[in-house]
Amino acid sequence: MFRFVYEPIDAAKLRGALARPEDGAMAIFEGLVRNHSRGRRVRYLEYEAYEGMALRKLEETGALAKSKFDIREIVIWHRLGRIHPGECSIAIVVAAAHRAAALDACRFAIDTVKKTVPIWKKEFYENGEEWIEGSKAQAGADF
Repeated sequence: MFRFVYEPIDAAKLRGALARPEDGAMAIFEGLVRNHSRGRRVRYLEYEAYEGMALRKLEETGALAKSKFDIREIVIWHRLGRIHPGECSIAIVVAAAHRAAALDACRFAIDTVKKTVPIWKKEFYENGEEWIEGSKAQAGADF
């Protein structure tokens, strides 16, 4: 249910694998790579992670979402490696009996992943490259 992958993420397939007849709602969040950032054209991104710790943090995020919200299941997949504009970098799929719980859990999950999971993003532009928010350059020895 929680995974890092180096190949494209198909959120529709994740949804299909997760859906059950008792579900009244499926909330799906797909984080997509933009073709621009800070006024510069983005060619691609590269994501890196401290995979052992990061996987545990994804699992903790899922468990916390299940304890805080009335949801049946949650899936979080994050891409690593090179990702181009338009591609999905993260997919979160939440199954629940009711929409409010599914939507709330989905927002909680993406916000928590962004704050707590040791994943680093480097943006590659037409004229340079830069580590972005929470990057290795900023993290130092924290991870």
